[in-house]
Amino acid sequence: MSVKEIHKKVVILGSGPAGLTAAIYASRAQLDPLVIDGPQPGGQLTITTDVENYPGFKNGIMGPVLMDEFREQALRFGTEIINVWIDSVDLGQRPFTLNGKESQDSSEITTVIKADTLIISTGASAKWLGIPGEDPVPEGLGGNGVSACATCDGFFFRGKPIVVVGGGDTAMEEALFLTKFASQVTVIHRRDDFRASKIMADRVKNHEKIDILWNTEVTAIHGTKETGVERISLLNRVTNEASEFETQGVFIAIGHKPNTDLFKGVLDMDDVGYLITEGKTMRTNVAGVFACGDAQDSYYRQAITAAGTGCMAAIDAERFLAERESDVEISTASNW
Repeated sequence: MSVKEIHKKVVILGSGPAGLTAAIYASRAQLDPLVIDGPQPGGQLTITTDVENYPGFKNGIMGPVLMDEFREQALRFGTEIINVWIDSVDLGQRPFTLNGKESQDSSEITTVIKADTLIISTGASAKWLGIPGEDPVPEGLGGNGVSACATCDGFFFRGKPIVVVGGGDTAMEEALFLTKFASQVTVIHRRDDFRASKIMADRVKNHEKIDILWNTEVTAIHGTKETGVERISLLNRVTNEASEFETQGVFIAIGHKPNTDLFKGVLDMDDVGYLITEGKTMRTNVAGVFACGDAQDSYYRQAITAAGTGCMAAIDAERFLAERESDVEISTASNW
């Protein structure tokens, strides 16, 4: 199999709000950027229904529609978008090298990408509980009654009782959305109060279709391949009492992990894996490499802030390239 080689001034890894905003700015600056779709093209907004807090859409907009608009705008200005799975990177020499495969399971490198600058916008992925029964089928019930995406799978639980595990804004959003389908939603949280914003927590606490189990952990999920989820095992953290709870669906909403493993040991990151950027810039500890969106934002994690950091990363990359070109011109002139 022949290996395709690509060389770009700006390569953007990830195509969520941050990555596509970076592409829009870089392409308008005539930097001819390349966007590499990740495992989830469009990022987390592609599995979100109504987006009501993104400026410019007074009546809200569907997440996938919003990301299609981002994508078309980037393409309009000349961005190139490809879909490969990045297997490894070399940031030790310039241009940087990214080795791509057709899929995660593929063993052969099909694309080698050279980048003068790299913008990392790989986002974050849902965390799991790590309990029996949670793994994907056939080993567990993942995808067969267990989900981390209410907007993806809520429809399949129409008229059924389900549980949502978590206590942050993600859990509140999932629970409220699932009331459109489920006969009853039970939120299970390991503490005695939610970590979510007050407005979201109050909506859940006051919703007639939502019950709450405080100070409780889910320790196992039970069911069969044929029936899906049937019940869950619980542990009360105050009384240490174990019990079982009948349900037909389990939605895990306990947060996210940044998709930055590819850069471990090379780029500075915190204990969780969020990339560390310098001051008010999107610069990483490697010159010419920039990070934006949820890959470096553990605090806000909003579409609008991700887009803002994508803009910043593109401007930082443009200035970096301009400074290097200026240095080359000065060096060339001095040789005369």
